[in-house]
Amino acid sequence: MAHGKPSKVEEIKLASDKLRGTIAAELRSDVAAFEEADHQLLKMHGIYQGYDRDSATELKQRGEDKRTEFMARVRAPGGLMTATQYLAVDALAQHYAGSKLRITTRQGLQFHGIAKGNLWATIHGVNEALLTTFAACGDVVRNVTATAVPIEDSVHRRLREDAQLLSTALLPQTRAYHEIWIGDTNVATASEPAVDPLYGPSYLPRKFKIGIATPQDNDIDVLTNDLAIIALFDGQRLEGYNLAVGGGLGMTHNKAQTYPRLASPVVFIGPDELLESVKAVIALQRDNGDRSDRKHARLKYVVDAMGLDWVKAELERRLGRPLEPARPMPGFQVQDHQGWHAQGDGRWYFGLPIMSGRIEDRIGHRLATALRRLMQEIAMRPVFAPSQDVFLADIAADDRERVEAILTEEGVELPGQQTPVRRWAMACPALPSCGLALTEAERVLDDIVSDIEAALARQGVGQERLALRVTGCPNGCARPYVGDIGLVGRVPGSYAIFLGGDFEGTRLNERVFERVPIAEIGRTLEPVFALWARHREGHESFGNFCQRWGTQRLADLVVASQAAE
Repeated sequence: MAHGKPSKVEEIKLASDKLRGTIAAELRSDVAAFEEADHQLLKMHGIYQGYDRDSATELKQRGEDKRTEFMARVRAPGGLMTATQYLAVDALAQHYAGSKLRITTRQGLQFHGIAKGNLWATIHGVNEALLTTFAACGDVVRNVTATAVPIEDSVHRRLREDAQLLSTALLPQTRAYHEIWIGDTNVATASEPAVDPLYGPSYLPRKFKIGIATPQDNDIDVLTNDLAIIALFDGQRLEGYNLAVGGGLGMTHNKAQTYPRLASPVVFIGPDELLESVKAVIALQRDNGDRSDRKHARLKYVVDAMGLDWVKAELERRLGRPLEPARPMPGFQVQDHQGWHAQGDGRWYFGLPIMSGRIEDRIGHRLATALRRLMQEIAMRPVFAPSQDVFLADIAADDRERVEAILTEEGVELPGQQTPVRRWAMACPALPSCGLALTEAERVLDDIVSDIEAALARQGVGQERLALRVTGCPNGCARPYVGDIGLVGRVPGSYAIFLGGDFEGTRLNERVFERVPIAEIGRTLEPVFALWARHREGHESFGNFCQRWGTQRLADLVVASQAAE
């Protein structure tokens, strides 16, 4: 595909000496922030440079510089981590990140608010725990997500194994990360290739996301990935995988050439063909993605420009054989794994919902302390879910009461005590740490949920399951465009409201309202809830009702309702 002149970021990657840049030298300098070129390269190392937006205006008025700080993201393929590793990351958070961690919507962990002087110690400490931040951000394959539930059967073991296999095999082949953050004495002596055999000299045009799930439990919203791998089983026997391409949710307000898209099934591959087929899809994007415009650089734009037939033919050319079309699949489902469940090996797992994935101690709610005690006092391991929740796995039956006792002692609400809208709500970090945020998300989620809870209860549908997703900008990190309700930051204090997705993650929603002030969200949605309560068909979900009724009719209804008040 023909594109324009490569962007500045492309030039930076090409000239980076395989992602080294001058990061090592700048780490030793007293300057608070990295120069722009190294700022871009740091993303490939799993680090974002930003600033505290809460203090920026006051500092500017005093003639002082912004308070530079860093976010670092820990990879956890399929959400997997040991208790020892979690405790190591928790200790680093206590030392360098204000005693806070955050579970991401891609099953990793994030530190926020790291000072430059503490950056090396933080990343080095992550690696000492045999974890990594490498390729957790940037123009490479990011953390591979997979259905997280820790059931011990052939289906779930295979999904976990696939996530770990792909995560390891798709890491960039450069020693730069190890040289900078670990030290040469800990690096294997094998030489690095002159050019990365998968990524090439300038890596990918943009980030690349991979998810693995089954139709029976699409807890990761698999179709929102650049490459969605849907594993098809006959009982406990793996038949193979459908590969769906071109998912991605990022967009820009008022730019029609950018848009969210769900991945389209294109081919079926056998159980032993996964890695080579995945590499072929990545290479297709590497060679055809738009390197001139980063807002138009994801695989979804290649797929729409060239068509699915071209994608299939191109994969066949690269693999050197014909490929079977994608096989029919059953309807997708999303299971609720909160609370206690048998693993299938005599042990138990406990699903613990966490609002916005924020692991911290607050007055009366000491979640960070509770998780620390659980990992120290009871044999278990954490598994992070793409809903920003955690599964506490491998728990002996005799320890179940003790688990609940520790959570209760630390003021942590047990599963089943939340309304469904609160249980399934998600939000991105937004302000003050994200430089892209147009308005708040995580910090106002509780207020938004409370407002919506009250509106649902007044209409008699407060116990119905629906997915609420809130983001501070249109990039869609909390996957707002596939929820029953998506709230997307428009301007400070206001949101665009999207309705009509489905809970199972197989349909995009549509924008119905623009620039709704945060205080008006519940009032705006309540007439729609009332209509749903009166006119739903059987147990029709909110998203399905909105899609059937039509978004324009819903918008007209709300306008008429508000005019009549």
